[in-house]
This record gives sequence, structure tokens and C-alpha cells, in this order.
Amino acid sequence: MKPISYARPSTPEQAVATVTSRPGTVFLAGGTTLVDMLRIGAMTPDNVVDITWLPFGGLRHTPEGGLRIGALAKMSEVAAEPGVVERFPFLSVALWKGASAQLRNMATMGGNLMQKVRCGYFREPEFACNKRQPGSGCAALEGIHRGHAILGTGPHCFATHPSDVAIPLTALDATVTVWGPRGERTIAFDDFFPLPGDTPHIEHPIGADELITRIDVPPLPFARNSHYLKVRDRESYEFALTSAAVALNVADGTVVDVRIGLGGVATKPWRARTAERLLIGKSATAANFAAAAAAELEAADDTHPMNTFKITLAQRTLVRALRTIAPPTTVPAKSMPGSGVNES
Repeated sequence: MKPISYARPSTPEQAVATVTSRPGTVFLAGGTTLVDMLRIGAMTPDNVVDITWLPFGGLRHTPEGGLRIGALAKMSEVAAEPGVVERFPFLSVALWKGASAQLRNMATMGGNLMQKVRCGYFREPEFACNKRQPGSGCAALEGIHRGHAILGTGPHCFATHPSDVAIPLTALDATVTVWGPRGERTIAFDDFFPLPGDTPHIEHPIGADELITRIDVPPLPFARNSHYLKVRDRESYEFALTSAAVALNVADGTVVDVRIGLGGVATKPWRARTAERLLIGKSATAANFAAAAAAELEAADDTHPMNTFKITLAQRTLVRALRTIAPPTTVPAKSMPGSGVNES
């Protein structure tokens, strides 16, 4: 690992000024991604700026019933907060399942959103990767791509977005606020993660001199009835093959409202708007859940042979997540598909 200079500013202004004045500088928060990238040579900055002392931590509940989460709040802190556990349980569960205990105690909420993909070709500098080196090619196209995306794919990259907590956050219509030399601005969560398209190296619409300051979650009363289901190869610390974050509002057996985010299957946190639209106004039955899941996965990319199993697995994951929180009288046991999904 090459020598790197280190700075620890005491104010946001100093942090941004340091980045602006020194080319090749990156911000360092919990370091759970950056340190890995430095060790393997996937990132080679000249300088790091430690922002852990800046005033962007904490979590509070808004009077309207939403959340304001500081970018430097630790994953473990947010996961264990009683109000989050009670009112946004799928957010809490996604955080618990998103990393080992040691990582949760270090990793920050803002850093989690900014983490790099886990594609082995991105993380090994000797392989071609358009995300790491634009225009070099994508080794995964002809290589091992079992864990790669089937939704939101592009000709130059189909690496899967790795964050767990981003999945319920996209279902919740969260926003991300950033601050820098041009002032403060708020970005809709869906816009914070662009599709790879022709520029897979552009992972977020923020400048190198901008800091995430907070994540805002608007009120959603029926999020109390929510669930996060993560399917992975092993129960211990592992990234999702598929996952689903669902919140469901059912009245008299009919779906009044629903929010769905899918993980492990797309190049960004995937909002399942097709499935949501099809479910609203329908009976909360396993058959309707399955039909909505199938419609959402209809556009899945099936051209890469190693990961086509995810098409069926994602449907079953979504159905199981929905039926877990649906009123038991609306989902007859004999019609429950997807019993082979191994939740962990």
C-alpha cells in the first residue's frame, strides 16, 4: 500500500477546503470500505481526510413521525434505537443483517450508502473493470457473475449494489442531504444511485468536495408493519443473493398501500414500483403477491447464465416477505409459494 497523508479537520469547512486544495483526496469515516480498497489497490488516493469528528452524527424523530439520521451515525446505533425498532422495523433488521457486529459498530450510515460494489473484478486491479477504470471493459461479462445484477443492468457494468439498509430506505422515499462549497442540497434517494449506463464509474451525483450530512425518512405510519428478508449463501456475515424490504397496509383483506424495495438483484437499490402498483386495491393473497412479483421481474436480464436463478429466487423472496406481514386470514397456507427460500 502506497504512503498516504492524513488530515483530521475540526469543521466541515476545513474538511472541504482540504479536499479542494489537494487533488487525489478522499473522505474517511468508519473506514470499513475505504481501508479494504486501499489494501487491495482498488483505490489509490494520495490523501485521506478523517471526518469522524464533524457534527453529523445522531438520530432524532421528527414531530411529523419521520426520521432524521446523521450521516455519521453508526449502523449499530440506528439499528438499536427503540423508535426505529418499533416504527420502522425493516430498517432496523436490515442494519442488523447488513454487517458483522464489529463492522456495525464502526460503519456510518452515510458511508454505508457510499460503499463500493463487491464485484471481485472491481476489487482485483489486474482485471478489466469499467467502474474502476472507465473504458477498460467488464471482466464479469465472460467471467464469474453468479452474484451480479438482473435488474438495472447495462452493457458496461452489472455489478450488484451491496447495501442492505439502502433497500428499506428506497422503499421509504428517503432523501440524502449533502453540503459543499456550493451550499446544501437534498437529493431524492432514487436519484442518489444512478444506473450504470455508459458511465458506471459515476456512482453518485455528488462532487468529491461534497459531504453527506444527513438522511431524512418521511413519515410512514404503516411502516410499523414491515419486514426485511435477506437470502444469502450462509447465515453469518454475507451479502444478499436476494432481499426484500416490504411495508404493507391491509384493510378488510385488501391492500391499501404497500412499499417494496429489492436488494441483491439490481445495480442500485431497486424500488419495485410495478409490483406496488399491481398490489394496491387487490386482495392480500399469495396468488396476487406472486403475480406482482412476477411482473416486477419480467424485465430481468436473463442473458448471463450464472445468475438467472435470481429471477425465480427474487420472486419467492418478495412473496415470502409480503406474506410474513400480511394478515394470516388473507394468505391460505396451501397457496404459499416459495417455501424453499432460506431466510437468514
